[in-house]
Amino acid sequence: MPEARRVLPPPIPSATILLIREPRGSGEAAGPAPAGPSAFEVFMVQRHHQVDFASSALVFPGGKVDPSDRDPALRARCAAAGAFDDETVAYRIAAVRETFEESGVLVARARGAAGLVPAARALEIEARWRGPLNEKRVRFGEIAAAEDLELALDALVLFAHWITPEFMPKRFDTHFYLVSVPHDQAAVHDGGESVDSRWIAPTQALADGAAGRLSIIFPTRMQLAKLARATSVADALERAVHAPVVPVLPTIGKGASGPVIRIPAEADYDLIEAPLDDIR
Repeated sequence: MPEARRVLPPPIPSATILLIREPRGSGEAAGPAPAGPSAFEVFMVQRHHQVDFASSALVFPGGKVDPSDRDPALRARCAAAGAFDDETVAYRIAAVRETFEESGVLVARARGAAGLVPAARALEIEARWRGPLNEKRVRFGEIAAAEDLELALDALVLFAHWITPEFMPKRFDTHFYLVSVPHDQAAVHDGGESVDSRWIAPTQALADGAAGRLSIIFPTRMQLAKLARATSVADALERAVHAPVVPVLPTIGKGASGPVIRIPAEADYDLIEAPLDDIR
């Protein structure tokens, strides 16, 4: 009898946000930001060396979709929730929640307001709730209700969709989102899963990774390289809005010099094949 095919567990739904902003001093009073690739910054956190995924690596804030992200009461506090199906709403809520947990940035508005929560109020909300949320003593929906917030799901632009290869021991089905944030919303790592953080130009992050000054895993490098094509925050968002998002499930193949990892050409990354070791 033929050997039964091994049944793989489904990848874990997860969400990640690429928070982007113009460099400080690039407002009207200081003149325009310098032109050229990556004339803007993205927020990244360094993972603790003891976490079970991407230990010590520089990544974007994010994490697993939690059952509480599917709470209908929380969905009712989401802008543009009616434009998405239930699963997409859960991914987007997870992205907002995880970003608040890992960076303190709140992608939310006061009811009826146009812009994101102002800096002063965001700091107050963070001081009251970020610790209890990270300690699992409160749910994100309770925070939204207590502060009368509306999660700004409409501010998230889908940037990429990656699924961990089938040969990896821990697999994720990850939606990456792009969000523009103002300078007055502070972003700071949580000191638990993340031990450091920085705002950095995508081109600089890539250069530091190539030089060995930073540890950046393959999927993160691919997002940075695509993001680095843009010349400003507005350009990055415009590109993301109009670019089709093709799910990427890397596969293994045989290259001229040994095993390679391949990603679909239609996903429009800077490469379609790399040495297998690059995924680590």
